[in-house]
Amino acid sequence: MKRILIIPLLSVFVLLVFVKSGLALNPKGSRGTLKGLKSPKIELFNGKDLSGWYTFIKNKGKNNDPNNVFTVQNGLIRVSGQDFGCITTDNEYGNYQLEIDFKWGEKTFPPRVNKARDSGVFVHSIGKDGTASESWMQAIEIQVIEGGTGDIIVVGNNSSDFSITSTVGPEKEDSSFVFRPNGTPETIIGDRVNWLARDPQWKDVIGFRGAKDVEKPHGEWNKLKIIALGSKITVYLNGTFVNYTYDVHPQKGKIQIQSEGAEIFFKRVEIKQLISN
Repeated sequence: MKRILIIPLLSVFVLLVFVKSGLALNPKGSRGTLKGLKSPKIELFNGKDLSGWYTFIKNKGKNNDPNNVFTVQNGLIRVSGQDFGCITTDNEYGNYQLEIDFKWGEKTFPPRVNKARDSGVFVHSIGKDGTASESWMQAIEIQVIEGGTGDIIVVGNNSSDFSITSTVGPEKEDSSFVFRPNGTPETIIGDRVNWLARDPQWKDVIGFRGAKDVEKPHGEWNKLKIIALGSKITVYLNGTFVNYTYDVHPQKGKIQIQSEGAEIFFKRVEIKQLISN
């Protein structure tokens, strides 16, 4: 059934205040504050090579990438999408603002040749490489997919070890919760929370665009900002606040960038360390 997104005027006002301030929103009133920087920005990608990262490819393992799924070309990270897998930071991180610029390429591969171009950024990744779908570490995923960039997915072991709490609407979209700033708190251990204006008619087809998408048209650069502060994660896409969750577990770990059937490019991957009070 087609639904119309209705947000009360007060919610819109509160949302705009937080978007302009750049602070994390906690609907229950216990948000953290950005007290300052522990250090200058950390460039996780140096524009030359994948120093500070290692590859993991399904059925091939660590640092074994015979199809050159992950390469650096013309100052960009190119992820071909040919094999499922990821690049993973050598180091763990917590309490940070992560900013990533990305754009989609042209190529797609089985089993997602004609499906929505798909990738993702995993934060708070811990445990063994390949535990999730034989391709990734268990983590909290910030989805990067046509029409659904900004969704938050728990990629864990169906226990409280990997969990989030979000305020969600009364109805699901295709079995998934939907973030609502003034919704009902829901703790999630093996599911996802769609970003607040994800098209309820979303389809897993290549080139999908929703009526209220804030992702740029295919081939243009997008700016993804993830604020992981204490037990909270706030997500912005192209300067627009799109999702928020709190009581997140775990609260630190490695960062992964996915290969999941679609060509995608990254030109900026940087962190600013934050202090949570």
